[in-house]
Amino acid sequence: MKHSARAGRGLVRCLCVAAVAGGLALPSHAQTLKVLTAGAFKQIVLALAPTFEAGSELNVDVQNDTAGSLLKRVQAGETFDVLIATPTVLASLAKEGLLDAATMHAVARVAIGVAVRTGDPLPPLETVDQFKQAITGARKVAYIDPASGGSSGIYLTGLFSRLGIADEVRSKAVLVPGGLVADRVASGEADLAIHQVSEILPVKGVKLAGLLPDSIQNCTTYAAGAATASRQPDAARAFVALLTSPQAIDTLRAKGMTPPP
Repeated sequence: MKHSARAGRGLVRCLCVAAVAGGLALPSHAQTLKVLTAGAFKQIVLALAPTFEAGSELNVDVQNDTAGSLLKRVQAGETFDVLIATPTVLASLAKEGLLDAATMHAVARVAIGVAVRTGDPLPPLETVDQFKQAITGARKVAYIDPASGGSSGIYLTGLFSRLGIADEVRSKAVLVPGGLVADRVASGEADLAIHQVSEILPVKGVKLAGLLPDSIQNCTTYAAGAATASRQPDAARAFVALLTSPQAIDTLRAKGMTPPP
C-alpha cells in the first residue's frame, strides 16, 4: 500500500506536537538538524528530508561518509543530531556516551550488487563461479577502499581472498575512498562496480546487473540514533521515528533497500 508525503508530514507534526505537550519545546525559528549518514542510506534521507522540514521549523543538513569515517569524525568531536550507520558504529558511540542508546533503532537492510555501463552485456551472476568469471574477466573493477572504513569494501576484500582471486583483483582494482562507486563505471574507468544496491541505482549511465549470489551475499543493516548532546533532542528523536514510518518503508524499497528483519 502506498503512503503519501501528506501522511509523512502528519507523522512529523504529531511527533512535534507530542514533544511540545510533554513540555519539551521545539525551536521557534528555523534552525538546522544535522544528520550524518552512511552513503548507502543517503538517498533515503534526502527523500524524507522535505517531509520532515515541512512538518517542522528545521532545515535538514545531510552529510554522508563511510561508516568507519563517521565513527572517527564523531569520536574526534564533530557534533551532530542524528547518526545513521551500522549498529556496531552506533553501539560504540553509545558506549562512549556520544549517542543516546534509548533512541537507537534498526532502519534498513541492503544487499551488495554489481553494476555495468548502460548498454553493456549483463554478466550472469547466479552462481559463485559466474561471479568469479565476471570479476576476473573485467579490465577494471571498482569498489570501496576498505581502508576508508566502508562496510562493502571490507567485506569484498575478505571475499576475494576466500575465493582465491585476491591477487588478480588487486591488480585491476579501482579503489574508491567514498561516494558512489558506480560513477567509475559511468566514466569508463572501470568495467564493473561492486557496491550496495542503494548506491548503484542513483547513478546515471549504469545498470544493476544483479546481486551477489546468495551463498556469498552480505546484507548490511543500518540503524539510526540521536546524539546525546544534540541541540535539537526532540526533533532528533522525531527524525529517527520518521525513518521507521510507513512512508520510509515505501522509500526504502524504491531506493533498493528493505526494512530490517
